[in-house]
Amino acid sequence: MEDHILIRYGELSLKKTNRKQFVQRITNNIKRALKEFKELEYESRGMRFYIHLNNTPTEEIIAKLKKVAGIYSFSIVNKTNCNIEDICLLAKQVVEKELAEGAKTFKVETNRADKNFPMTSLEISKEVARYLFKNIPNLKADVHTPDFTLDLDVRVEGAFIFTKSHFGMGGLPAGSLGRATLMISGGIDSVVAGYMTIKKGISVDAIHYASPPYTSDLALQKVIDLLEELTPYTEFQSINLYVVPFTNLQKAIYQHVREDYGITIMRRMMYRLGERLSKERGNLAIVNGENIGQVASQTLESMNTINAVVNIPVIRPLATFDKADITKVSQEIGTYEVSIRPYEDCCTVFVPKHPQIKPLIRIAERVANNQKSLVLINGENLGQVASQTLESVKVINQVTTMPVIRPLATLDKSDIITKARLFGTYDISIRPYEDCCTVFVPKHPQIKPRLDTAIELENKFDFESLIDEAIQNIEHIVIRADIGYQVIKTESDDLF
Repeated sequence: MEDHILIRYGELSLKKTNRKQFVQRITNNIKRALKEFKELEYESRGMRFYIHLNNTPTEEIIAKLKKVAGIYSFSIVNKTNCNIEDICLLAKQVVEKELAEGAKTFKVETNRADKNFPMTSLEISKEVARYLFKNIPNLKADVHTPDFTLDLDVRVEGAFIFTKSHFGMGGLPAGSLGRATLMISGGIDSVVAGYMTIKKGISVDAIHYASPPYTSDLALQKVIDLLEELTPYTEFQSINLYVVPFTNLQKAIYQHVREDYGITIMRRMMYRLGERLSKERGNLAIVNGENIGQVASQTLESMNTINAVVNIPVIRPLATFDKADITKVSQEIGTYEVSIRPYEDCCTVFVPKHPQIKPLIRIAERVANNQKSLVLINGENLGQVASQTLESVKVINQVTTMPVIRPLATLDKSDIITKARLFGTYDISIRPYEDCCTVFVPKHPQIKPRLDTAIELENKFDFESLIDEAIQNIEHIVIRADIGYQVIKTESDDLF
């Protein structure tokens, strides 16, 4: 009988000095998720984690493990002694079971993690295959499209044999990167943004804006039902929901504000409330489901004007997703059918006929703003390096009033690499040339910086004049595809 579950971590392999803390958190999260299964025993071995089943059925365990952030994949495995004779005997039992269930062809793959084992991975695979062909009549191999793969994982702690692997959530352990405030409406997008954020190791409180009697109790229940779908993915299987009475604010907006600016001002009020709650709760960022260009309040101009009222980072996990991709995730996590229930929220009951899609801050705030660029875009990926913790993002974000779009904020590193390979930039990106971010890296960079300390340190030198000097000496390079990617240099004076 299959007697163990072998769990593999993904993003944790990127961690170095603080890996131990991340591993400890994910093992605690696994045990917490499986606490109802009293017979289970646990064993941690570096970047592998084992669950001893002790005859416990696995169907419910598999479903729960798929909702534990930080798990890349896991397999129900058979364990034996780490010698070729015992490996061959157990392999025969596993293959015979697959054949009895209807499989016809197979192949063998070996991972030899124990480098002291006296055979190479290829030699182990060949020896096991030779034994199987000799002892199982009419056995057929197919190295290209087999009905199943016999996986052998040879490690110091034993040899593990399995034929199936289940993918987990990926990401980082729930709760490992701090806490943020999720603006949840009840639609498809915001709950998916919450899922992506939790997957990246961030705990969330939820804030919902209710406008009774214009919105019904069913609309609020819809939000509660959505959050119930999210709670199994969280560290403690719970989410705090804060329901803001928004009716009076919303009525005042539509009494005193130009109709086309109604949504803009409404969203600015929501951001203010979200920031206020975040400060009360000690949360380090606001998270929402904004998707660039999807609706009037999500154009770059709108984001620029709306974002200007807060000094807290706003994380938009879905900013550059296609709607089809968002819908697919919502279906996978079980929120889609709840999200499409036809109950209006406060964002839909007062929608103007022609909402402003290019609101100006000078109108919204009655102050002039002449920026040519409307947002900043970067490749920050939450938790990947010291400058990309929530604490770091918050402190760094304080120096700009522009929205900062982080398309990769909640993606796994493996997904980012896949996309880089897809459009041909990966091999260029890994060329071993240092940039300014790597040449002065401290041995122990601060991962939880304080704003007051950062300001104090900046005031020790005249950074404003150095910034002015840097701007005056900017080299402007235009890269044109239509002339063979020729580099054209222009004078820096033309920029400002």
